[in-house]
Amino acid sequence: MKLESTKKYKIGKALLLGALAIGVSLGSLAPTASAAEKTTTVQAPFQKEELQMTNKWDKVFPEDSRATHHKVTFHNRYGITLAADLYAPKNMKQGDKLPALAVAGPYGAVKEQVSGRYAQEMAARGFLTIAFDPSFTGESAGAPRNTTSPDINTEDFSAAVDYLANNENVDADKIGIIGICGWGGFALNAAAMDTRIKATVTSTMYDMSRNIANGYFDNDKDEATIKAKRKAAKEKINEQRTVDYKNGTYKMTGGVPTEVTADMPQFVKDYHDFYQTKLGYHPRSFGSTTGATLSSLPDFMTMPLLMRSDEIDSAVLMIHGEKAHSRYYSEDAFKKLTGSNKELLIVPGAVHTDLYYKMDVIPFDKIEMFFRDNLK
Repeated sequence: MKLESTKKYKIGKALLLGALAIGVSLGSLAPTASAAEKTTTVQAPFQKEELQMTNKWDKVFPEDSRATHHKVTFHNRYGITLAADLYAPKNMKQGDKLPALAVAGPYGAVKEQVSGRYAQEMAARGFLTIAFDPSFTGESAGAPRNTTSPDINTEDFSAAVDYLANNENVDADKIGIIGICGWGGFALNAAAMDTRIKATVTSTMYDMSRNIANGYFDNDKDEATIKAKRKAAKEKINEQRTVDYKNGTYKMTGGVPTEVTADMPQFVKDYHDFYQTKLGYHPRSFGSTTGATLSSLPDFMTMPLLMRSDEIDSAVLMIHGEKAHSRYYSEDAFKKLTGSNKELLIVPGAVHTDLYYKMDVIPFDKIEMFFRDNLK
């Protein structure tokens, strides 16, 4: 299979900055010596929640004898306890310090569907990996259930890095992340924020902020029309918030359609074929069931995930299918990245969901090579 690859090379830019202004603004962030002497560190007590996690193999993909597996938990800075599957190479020895990967996605999925498939394969190739359920979803804690957030979900990646950096079998200087579908956008946002992340892979990426704010295929839409529809959506959602508060309930957006109709776009049919059949259905996935809370959406409309993606210094590999309806998300996001360590890989003939589960289509050899080259 021949893969189409595009590399991006750093172009020198003359940055005309007011040195004095920058010095003053940055200097104002640092405490004076006297202030620093008066600073006291307070250890806030943290109580990790006890999660109800199954020990049986309830994943939609088969177990791989080349890797070991067990459940772990960790918490984010909001105090939410997250559930994860930790995968390790079968031949890992006591005292080994391995490069590590945190894996999440797609948006609406749980670790038993897609991220675990990636994590297990990468563990079989020599990495210590965790596939985690995001806050409010799957076996992780957080209420109301199936809430999503551009802030908290980005933080979930950094929390996974917290855990890996403190794992005795991980080299803390060799940590990368993989974000699939909507979690590709969260991965880029995390990489822009968290300098401990040394390499990032996005696979079949969605920019959830752009998608929710503008709808699909916004390149062909009039800006005034987009704004008018967004305003109408916010009004409807916020009216529902009033009702939700009064009733003590949360209206849900609804999951992937359970039935296919002739007039559906092909990509919606593809989603159905994954989320609503034995191929990928899982009862803890909100993609397969209720969808996210409706009140989650305005945050994405007003908080663009990729605002600082041009500041990512570490390596990035973006992977997308040639025939994917969502291909423009990766192509447009890639244009904003800077530096010679960024690459866009187009997989011939692949649609969006092919990169969820088709082991002969997902370019694992390329992913492994990318992390070997950049986690060293």
